[in-house]
Amino acid sequence: MSTETETPTRSRRLFVLLPLLIFLGLAGLFLSQLLSGRDVSEVPSALIGLPAPQTNLPALEGSNLPGLDSRAFAGKVTLVNVFASWCAPCREEHPVLLALSQDKRFVMAALNYKDQPENARRFLGDLGNPFQAIGVDEAGRTAIDWGVYGVPETFVIGKDGKIAYKFVGPLTSETAQTLLLPQIEKALAVPG
Repeated sequence: MSTETETPTRSRRLFVLLPLLIFLGLAGLFLSQLLSGRDVSEVPSALIGLPAPQTNLPALEGSNLPGLDSRAFAGKVTLVNVFASWCAPCREEHPVLLALSQDKRFVMAALNYKDQPENARRFLGDLGNPFQAIGVDEAGRTAIDWGVYGVPETFVIGKDGKIAYKFVGPLTSETAQTLLLPQIEKALAVPG
């Protein structure tokens, strides 16, 4: 009879220890990722090195600028910024975009994400407009094609029309200098 009572006791003990073992395994995995030295803020994009998605978005009404058309990327380096007027981090990064727009070696275009046209116009009217083209993606379907996780995001498109770099989150002066501008310089250096 003692062996019959030992088996349920062993299974109960295993049942109690199993969640602890799973927790310790997951904690070890998270700790190894933290200590790996990898930049956890960098979100990989499967689109790097591939042609920019075929895009033909209508222009922002009342902006007197063209819409976003991927055919216009050919032969020039283009910075595509995904923004929305309701996005607080987009407001934070806007001065950085205005500063970048002073460099005339590349084109700055925008994908206005799930926004009302009057709100987007007010946003750009209040803060300034760094863009030479603005495409309106009211439903957010085009952003899905681009692999957008959320706003803001910024893409560097090379002269060949391929996505050379993707930055997720609001740009700061520091990230623009250390991460974005080197990628733009690389794209500008490629003959084409």
